[in-house]
Amino acid sequence: MLLAGLGWLAGSLAAQNGEDNVPYSVNEGTMIGIGRYNLASSYVSPPGEGNISYTGLGLRVLNERMKLVSPNFSLQQIFHVDLSMTQNPGATISALSGIIDYTYGYHYRFYPAENLKLLAGPSLRSMFGFIYNTQSANNSMALNMDLDLNLSVAALYTLYLRRFPLTLRYQADISSAGVLFAPDYGQSYYEIFGLGNMADVVRFSSFHNKLAMRNYLTADIPLWKFTFRTGYMNSLYSTNINGVRTHHFSHSFMIGLVKEFVSFKGKGLKKRHMYNSAYY
Repeated sequence: MLLAGLGWLAGSLAAQNGEDNVPYSVNEGTMIGIGRYNLASSYVSPPGEGNISYTGLGLRVLNERMKLVSPNFSLQQIFHVDLSMTQNPGATISALSGIIDYTYGYHYRFYPAENLKLLAGPSLRSMFGFIYNTQSANNSMALNMDLDLNLSVAALYTLYLRRFPLTLRYQADISSAGVLFAPDYGQSYYEIFGLGNMADVVRFSSFHNKLAMRNYLTADIPLWKFTFRTGYMNSLYSTNINGVRTHHFSHSFMIGLVKEFVSFKGKGLKKRHMYNSAYY
């Protein structure tokens, strides 16, 4: 309801854009990253192992779109895929993990200084993920299914090195409340899905039993006819529900390309004065 209300308000304000007939463009960046991962789930830990952390390398792909819907509101959509392969401290057992998530949110925008934009607002994030332990004698796979209301803040600043523009962005998103899939330790998926024992497997989550936060730090660098986006992403995910403790931490270095376009024309834009950008 909160996002729908903001969307209606932003849409009604968008009429102001018609006064100068300058279109709102879409800023789209696609990045790929590699980094270090640390994960654990007591649901798939072999008996006697406890909640030992598995570490290794992971790969992520992120697509982000940002667009103004009025002078003071912008819409952001993020689609993210995350894969990793890790090992226990003795390198005797491996674990695989994967996450797919989608975030849809609105930011209210402040302009406190020239070339500086501050953004704040809510977003909805849906996530599906898994951790697979290759040698577990207990449950071999743990599923993660979440729906969260996030709080999001960001700062965008464009500085000029001589006449060379460099746009910096810091953004932090943190889950404030939501629901998630949380079976008890030892409760099998056959028992849940096959026999229909669904009691208490969907639980409310908030700061008392879950930490889910992402930090982005990026720089947009125009070179030749391209704009490169490079940066760092830190992802923190930790839960302690129904006797099962899970964490999924990662640090990734990202690089990719950015394009700016007007969606209803379907053509790229070459001159920034021809459109209103949410990012630059």
